[in-house]
Amino acid sequence: MGVPEVSEDPNAGAAMRLRAESEGEAGAPVALPSNPKVLGEAKHPRMVVLGVDGLDPDILIEVIERFPNETKNFQALAAQGQGIKDLVTACPPQSPVAWSNFITGMNPGGHGIFDFIHRDPASRGIKASIMNDEPGEDLQLPGTSYKMPWGGSSEPNRTGTPFWSLLGEAGIAADVWRMPINYPVTPGKGLSFPGMMTPAVDSAYGEATLYTTDASVNIGKGRLSLVKNKDGRIATSIGGPTNSFQDIVRKDSEGNEVRLPKPSTVPMTIHITPANDAVAIMIDGGETLVLEPGEWSDFTTITYSMLPMGASDMNGIVRFYLRSIEPEFEMYMSPVNMDPMAPAAVISEPQDAAAELAGDIGLYYTQGMAEDVGAYKKGMLTTEEFMDQVELVYTERNRMLDVALDRYTSSEEGGLLFFYYSTVDLGSHMMWRHTDEEHPDHDAALAAESSEDWSKREGSTWKDSVMDLILRMDPVLGHVRKQVGDDTAIMVMSDHGFAPFRRKFDLNSWLVDEGYLVLKPGFSKELPLGSDGFSEVSLGFAVGKDSEGNVITGSPVDWSKTRAYGVGFNGLYLNLQGREGGESHGETFDGGIVKPGDEADELLRELKAKLEALVDPKDGEKPVLRCDIATDVYTGDRVAEAPDIQVGYNSGYGNSDEAAVGRITSDWLTDNLGGTFNGSHLMSPDVVAGILITNQTVKTQTQTLADLTATIMDFYGLAIAPGMVGQNIFE
Repeated sequence: MGVPEVSEDPNAGAAMRLRAESEGEAGAPVALPSNPKVLGEAKHPRMVVLGVDGLDPDILIEVIERFPNETKNFQALAAQGQGIKDLVTACPPQSPVAWSNFITGMNPGGHGIFDFIHRDPASRGIKASIMNDEPGEDLQLPGTSYKMPWGGSSEPNRTGTPFWSLLGEAGIAADVWRMPINYPVTPGKGLSFPGMMTPAVDSAYGEATLYTTDASVNIGKGRLSLVKNKDGRIATSIGGPTNSFQDIVRKDSEGNEVRLPKPSTVPMTIHITPANDAVAIMIDGGETLVLEPGEWSDFTTITYSMLPMGASDMNGIVRFYLRSIEPEFEMYMSPVNMDPMAPAAVISEPQDAAAELAGDIGLYYTQGMAEDVGAYKKGMLTTEEFMDQVELVYTERNRMLDVALDRYTSSEEGGLLFFYYSTVDLGSHMMWRHTDEEHPDHDAALAAESSEDWSKREGSTWKDSVMDLILRMDPVLGHVRKQVGDDTAIMVMSDHGFAPFRRKFDLNSWLVDEGYLVLKPGFSKELPLGSDGFSEVSLGFAVGKDSEGNVITGSPVDWSKTRAYGVGFNGLYLNLQGREGGESHGETFDGGIVKPGDEADELLRELKAKLEALVDPKDGEKPVLRCDIATDVYTGDRVAEAPDIQVGYNSGYGNSDEAAVGRITSDWLTDNLGGTFNGSHLMSPDVVAGILITNQTVKTQTQTLADLTATIMDFYGLAIAPGMVGQNIFE
């Protein structure tokens, strides 16, 4: 993002003074009045940690320079302490990794979370990083179409004890609100709510649906429901999870019966008023909602019947946005979230806390990533609509914060309060291109459009959107400061910062070109997107042709000649002998070929040197800033599970979404166009530092996420637990 125009306001140098103070230079402190509460004596010292995902220290300084009067709480907190400090983020700086560092006080070699995506070492296929799932069997119930799922398991992958559980064991209360990577939910002495990586009812991350009468709408792989308006009545349904108790039977091309999981649905009827100015949405077994074009609904409950007579009903909640009625009907429906009043899985500790919160603030987003970046990526929401949805989440989070602060300040226990906001992170991922004139997907006309209706700030445009997202956090901090008082220790921290993402690097495509990843005869990399005959090519499956022109399918990779491959946003794995290949889900896969020891070490050094020496032919920039070999940067019992190299991309670059899930695209460097993240942090830790602002005195020059964990432990007089790698940073 370019440097914004600096205000002529005489206080505009505040941010630079705060940075100077953090670096030990002289600078006049910012004196800002406040009227905080004076809390009574508590059993344990009080500390509040406000987690603002994605808050970048350099960008915050720019925001303070430009908007000194709208950032007084950031300035005041920094002046109470030692300024705005960089916080060393995780390697790699991905949210599941970074928040796991903070949660456990370990590095990834200890807690075992290395990416959003891990690879199955046998198949080289992808799997989610937070859970270890083992499939079970199905027992068919005689004479019926129903079955009984039997066996199998699903265990958390992250190891290490969360700090709030350690506090709880010592009798110290800790309320943890929307902590990322806290699913399954870990209890302590207090409330515990999960955040990022909490699944929706319909899928792991949640999938929105667009209902429309317009057959020309194209949303790629998004959920599109083409409906028909018959005399003002639309009959459709709401999709849901597959029914684990029932299959449907189909026949394959050879006439063999194939059993497939049966999808669950709930009927929905939409009645359009004769004047075409409103609709009534009637959900089977639920309430009726009335919406006008341009209006968002509240959440409403839906019930999926899995077995007859309601023997195994599953609830979910959805909300709608009605875009238009004529000339075409278009309506967005959110992913199906778990119903906090009757959740399909445990989403709070104690378990009844989720329902109690809903009683206080109404039904709320329970899925991990509530801001619907997926719908915006697919074109299901416009820029204005997406930002309105971001505002809905932000407002809901503020109501949640009110409940959290009321509970915390009224308790004589004291202890710790952690509260999390995702607004800056997920908003910045999608809005960065509007602020960045050098981004290849920058639309100058759209960036210049007024955003005043959203920002409530005179003269604002979408070019200011990243800054306006950060401005949303100042009143939040002000509310916290006023409620908890000057005697409470306060930390504002982020897991990482932000940088532009202008060019996509495809690690697997590069590995093919360099001969490290070898394809079988008859297979090739993907054609350029949009080409005739385009089809996806991945490590696990592709369609090719043999020397006689016959169609062949299967894995396109010759594992007997392949030495390296990529899975995840930063991960590069060697095809290591004795580690890769073997049995997975009933199939046998070829083993690795790279010998452990000197051969593997030499190959790692070679790959590291080549990647770090790469130059982008477009502009002469280095796509890769640094490569970290796992054994050089990780410690702990799980180092052997790590990617052998974490590729640290330079500012402006990142591994493509396609390569992250094992695809092999046509080119290893392309412009970042279309529906994807356009600002990012999946890069080298060096370019996306996190932030620390506190009213306490910090004694260290460099701080890490694990240091914050150690500091919390020491603040409450507890010893650092085995495996923790941080140190106390407070005097």
